[in-house]
Amino acid sequence: MDLLIVEDDDAVASALLAAVSSAGHRAERVSRGSDALLQHRKAAMILLDLGLPDMDGLEVLRKLRQVTLNPVIILTARDDERSVVRGLRLGADDYLIKPVKLNELLARIEAVARRMGRAAAPSSELAAGDVTVSLDHRTAEVGGRALSLTPTEFELLALLVKHGGSIATRQQIMDSLWGDAFAAASRSLDVHLTGLRAKLGRPGYIVNVRGVGYRFEANPP
Repeated sequence: MDLLIVEDDDAVASALLAAVSSAGHRAERVSRGSDALLQHRKAAMILLDLGLPDMDGLEVLRKLRQVTLNPVIILTARDDERSVVRGLRLGADDYLIKPVKLNELLARIEAVARRMGRAAAPSSELAAGDVTVSLDHRTAEVGGRALSLTPTEFELLALLVKHGGSIATRQQIMDSLWGDAFAAASRSLDVHLTGLRAKLGRPGYIVNVRGVGYRFEANPP
């Protein structure tokens, strides 16, 4: 896979390049956000540092999401809740807190790639009540209103609708979307659920089954 590494620290960038290359990926590194915006089309996935010299990485992410749905994994030294939540809501597919464990990074890359591979499956449309999900076009509507979803919000909605009213456990969701049940993935799930509920417009669509998981309600009260 072709990766774009956006990282201004030379030592960190060298370690990342060596790790992804050893796993069979091709990678190019840039150190500025403006360069990432110019070169993102060359990559199938972007590894994005937030502390860049010319602009904040969250602003880079916001601009990337205006022009591409290719997956973005945030790599950041910021472990505050606000930065993590903002990154996920702006459309990041995953995030890792520095110092990054390289084996974990490779696992996250593989998990996100599997999700994107499933998105390229044959044409199909899902429907539950007035919610429709087009898997081939990666679009969703509620009552004829198009939903502006991040890639992960789309995957989450599609998974819940596919369950057809049955319960999807938290671990099932995390295994499907992230390929693992890391504590960080659990935190990400909560953020994406909140964002998806807000965009659906009615909290009753996604029912929290306490201690078990979530169920999609096609006709909420």
